[in-house]
Amino acid sequence: MRHHHHRRSAGPTADDSDRRFARGPFGPGRGGPDFDGPGFGRGPRASRGNVRAAVLALLAEQPRHGYEIITEIAERSGGAWRPSPGSVYPTLKHLAHDELISLDHQEGKRVFQLTDSGKAYVQEHADELADPWNIPLEPVDEGVAALRDLTQAIHAAAKQVSRAGTAEQIAAAGEVLAQTRRSLYLILAGEPVAPETASPGTR
Repeated sequence: MRHHHHRRSAGPTADDSDRRFARGPFGPGRGGPDFDGPGFGRGPRASRGNVRAAVLALLAEQPRHGYEIITEIAERSGGAWRPSPGSVYPTLKHLAHDELISLDHQEGKRVFQLTDSGKAYVQEHADELADPWNIPLEPVDEGVAALRDLTQAIHAAAKQVSRAGTAEQIAAAGEVLAQTRRSLYLILAGEPVAPETASPGTR
């Protein structure tokens, strides 16, 4: 009788995430908006100049891979700025085109590092590149904050139903959420939402 031994994965690594985000050495070919992740309460939008300065400042410290650059910016800004791969990877591509950075391999990982020209640029623009993630926070509208908190509470409740609910309860919860989603789009379209439409299952 043969026994099949399956090797357990150690789980995703930062380099795995880098490959997941990237298509080719410099990530997605088309840059998207600088978006801070799903949900409400996004931090202030950062211009391409901010992304460029942040990337150069981080690479001036040490070589890094793309995913590490993204997470490091979020950490140093205290979560206020979470740049997307669609803004970081095109910036890396432009910096490489300008011969300020190069792509190298270290311990099996693709990392970006400053070229001699890049090091000279960083020294010449030290003031400009100082603390680029220190972005003043924009005031958050109270209505937006309340909607964000309610959305998070609904997410927590739905998660609880998915874990502890019966098949019938899970199906009913799915109907409630689907109807709520439709109602939200009706509100956005400026159309009235009937009480029975907004609260299915209460009739």
